[in-house]
Amino acid sequence: MPERIVIVGAGQAASQAVDTLRKQGFGGSLTLVGDEPVAPYQRPPLSKKYLAGLLAADRLTIRHDAFYADHQVDTRWGRAAVKLDPARQLVELDEGEALPYDALLLTTGSRPRRLSLPGAELDGIHYVRNVADVDRIRAELAATRRAVVIGGGYIGLEVTATLRDLGIDVTVLEMADRVMNRVVCETVSRFYEQQHRKRGVELLLGTGLAELLGDGDKLRAVRCVDGREIECDLVIVGIGVLPNDELASAAGLKCNNGILIDEFCRTSEPAIFAAGDCTQQVNRHFGVSVRLESVDNAFEQANTAALNMVGVMTVHDKVPWFWSDQYDLKMIIVGLSQGHDELVLRGTPDNHSFSVCYLKEGELIAIETVNQAKDQMAARKLIAAHARPNRAKLADLNVALRDTV
Repeated sequence: MPERIVIVGAGQAASQAVDTLRKQGFGGSLTLVGDEPVAPYQRPPLSKKYLAGLLAADRLTIRHDAFYADHQVDTRWGRAAVKLDPARQLVELDEGEALPYDALLLTTGSRPRRLSLPGAELDGIHYVRNVADVDRIRAELAATRRAVVIGGGYIGLEVTATLRDLGIDVTVLEMADRVMNRVVCETVSRFYEQQHRKRGVELLLGTGLAELLGDGDKLRAVRCVDGREIECDLVIVGIGVLPNDELASAAGLKCNNGILIDEFCRTSEPAIFAAGDCTQQVNRHFGVSVRLESVDNAFEQANTAALNMVGVMTVHDKVPWFWSDQYDLKMIIVGLSQGHDELVLRGTPDNHSFSVCYLKEGELIAIETVNQAKDQMAARKLIAAHARPNRAKLADLNVALRDTV
């Protein structure tokens, strides 16, 4: 059992690790370092209810300050770790203090990929990652008639749905030929395109951004690569995220699009563990190395890392799942679809309630569901069990998914 544990990065994973460590009887020194001035909070609502003004900031908080006080956590809100020294087992903070550790957990998360185009620094161009980002957007909404969203992925489309619900005209620019093209099949993409257009969204697919135009320092319009100009008051960029692995990489830890961790969530340095969006790990169930950006993965990896830090040897082998809320549509994805060789549709998109099952050599490896709670719940168990459903039953929405095996 280590005597001193330091956690760097204060998000979902960090909060869960604190809870697990104390529940497992860790009674030593526990320090949590976070570069934001507040306790860890939920990020998924930022692009939805918080952006819409339907959720107060204090409702985002995962566990309030009293939790950390009760669990005897030395919290360093608003402090950034600037250097790791694995040989001496020290974490150096931005004000010069060095924190010693016996075990270290990195939960440094990710950051938005930024535009590198002319005009990218104009006032009125925003990203969605933290409360401060969304507060800046909200401050401009009253004067916003038309917004342009760059990127048709989860964040871009969730923001689009929120802005439309607020009565703002929205144009979405997406370089690919369909929305969410990296994460869902074409059937699901086309359904969501239809739903957004039905609500008045202008979707420009296969359209690249050339530059952002301004009057002085203020955004005025965006120019596409085909020369088209779109006047707008606000731009929100959602073109993916990058792992915050620079601290680990500079300290000599192995990284490749994230901090490399083993099945115990341990890095290449035995005393250092990592969890959440900043990690790259081989998923034992699917046999592929992935960096997962989801609350569930952050929670599960942090729990596994905390157990291993106090000697409870535990393998991380969970089936991942993700979700996205857009308008009244809840999409949940379970599993990983890489390598599939067959798709089976359950139900029809016309009914706003359907599922798409991914098979690989007859085995159910993933599912995408839209307003189909029963399917996604059953799929978690079937995928974990390497189930091979009957194809005829699988295609029949009248047959419960759990009964297709």
